[in-house]
Amino acid sequence: MATTRLEDRIACSLGDGSSGGVQFEESQSLSGGGVLFLLPSLLAQGLLKTKDVYTWPSKFYYSLESIVLTLAFMALLRIKNPEQLKQCKPGELGRIIGLDRVPEVKCLRRKIDLLTRQQQATHLNTILVDSWYSGDSSQDAEFLYIDGHVRIYYGDKANLPVKYVSRQKLCLSATTEYWVNDAQGMPVMMVMGELTEKLQTVIEYQIIPELQKTILLSRQPQGDNTPVCTFIFDREAYEPAFFMRLWKTYKIAIITYRKNVKDKWPEECFKSVTVSVLQQIVNMQLCEYGTHLGGYWFREIRRKGETGHQTSIVTTHPTLEAKFIAGRMFGRWSQENFFRYLIEDYDFDKMVSFGVEPVDPEKEIVNPQYRKLTHQLKKLKEKIQRLEARFFPLIQLAMDQPLDNLPLITNKQMEYKEKIDFFKNQQMELINQRTKLKPRLKVCQMNQQERYNKLKTESKLLMNVIRMICYRAESSVAEWIAPYLAKAENEKRMVVKQIIQSHADLNPDYESKSLRVTLHSLAAARYNHAARELVKLLNQTETIFPGTDLKIIYEITAK
Repeated sequence: MATTRLEDRIACSLGDGSSGGVQFEESQSLSGGGVLFLLPSLLAQGLLKTKDVYTWPSKFYYSLESIVLTLAFMALLRIKNPEQLKQCKPGELGRIIGLDRVPEVKCLRRKIDLLTRQQQATHLNTILVDSWYSGDSSQDAEFLYIDGHVRIYYGDKANLPVKYVSRQKLCLSATTEYWVNDAQGMPVMMVMGELTEKLQTVIEYQIIPELQKTILLSRQPQGDNTPVCTFIFDREAYEPAFFMRLWKTYKIAIITYRKNVKDKWPEECFKSVTVSVLQQIVNMQLCEYGTHLGGYWFREIRRKGETGHQTSIVTTHPTLEAKFIAGRMFGRWSQENFFRYLIEDYDFDKMVSFGVEPVDPEKEIVNPQYRKLTHQLKKLKEKIQRLEARFFPLIQLAMDQPLDNLPLITNKQMEYKEKIDFFKNQQMELINQRTKLKPRLKVCQMNQQERYNKLKTESKLLMNVIRMICYRAESSVAEWIAPYLAKAENEKRMVVKQIIQSHADLNPDYESKSLRVTLHSLAAARYNHAARELVKLLNQTETIFPGTDLKIIYEITAK
């Protein structure tokens, strides 16, 4: 049975009650009960800091703690949206959080809407960043990876700009989320792009102002040659003047790939160096020189591959050794792995709330008509170049051929010449049309039917913050059990997911103020061994279940 606390629910619906108290009952073999094994890590990652940010009516049956726990457990159990709760066992999921059942789909969506209307997701993220990097872990945030993730939009209500989606090799309507990850690949922060902002603009006017609210950029550098932080990104944000502006204005160093490398350094300059990349030791052929780009001096490090190709890296970090610079740059794939994991396991590209919002009408964008004409001109120029590549060799051919073959060659020349003239006339018409248009305009100057808007962002920000917490919790548990697995890199996350999906028994004892959570046996003996070691670590945390005074005691049936 699911809904059993009828009196409490009726009182709350009439406005006479309060949040349903967390009350556990003895339960056997609860589906997904193993998710409670991640509760200590969720709390350590700051899941309940939502109470410091959001206000919540006391008359609701579901408390803020219950809603937040439900959303976190849904993410860990790979329940990817509220509608999928219909396919689950609401009573069993409810018993995991100490209630009679989890919220119904419509109820949960109303509670999410109540949270999003408060517009506090960014503030919550800021508070979490301070808690994540307040101690020794602050070293992980000395290097931050920044990259954009394109989220495809398949609907028809929003009028979004077209973006190139590399994973599908197509230009599609999409929005862009800009993520910041630390040196270990853990998510730090996310900001939402509205239209077609460049990565440079997002870093300077969105990411840096948000990071300055945290301890990551509010601290003072220890010396003139010591950066406050080092940003690592790909060629999308490449601009030497931008790099120097970050250093001079914010004391932020950068590491990125160099664009337009045409020369090659002598092979005898490269030396074999041992480099640590994503906790793996790699031998690389490295060389370093100083270089001037855009009138500014930079350090340039190159890696020579097995085929002789030289990959160039530039940095404004004045003291970091070349091998560490190379290790950080080539470790950028930790962020790509994070994107891939969240797409496959958390399905984080899905919309949370449906609907659109207006964008800032004074925001300046590229004129869509101007860009369309520019694209057409580019295609025409390519056609003309291909025809000219066939036309001009015919002139030389005509000089070398006998007179009998000239008519055939001349006819071919005339055919190509007519096509070239036709396309050049089209080119001139498009150029004349484009000269009448402004290259850039404000959103308010667009036609009403074509005017850009954006998807609702606050609900997506909130759910992304919860997914950050869940991913960090899952990663920390994976690191805890890694020493007890022979193939840790391949198995640790798989074992954590197996623990989450496993059944568990709940035995509350209100006299001794304890809640015993017993995990059922896993698929293999070595996994059970790792789970037993995890039980020892979890019991040392002496975790109290939120909203109660019950200390959780973890056990496993396998001996």
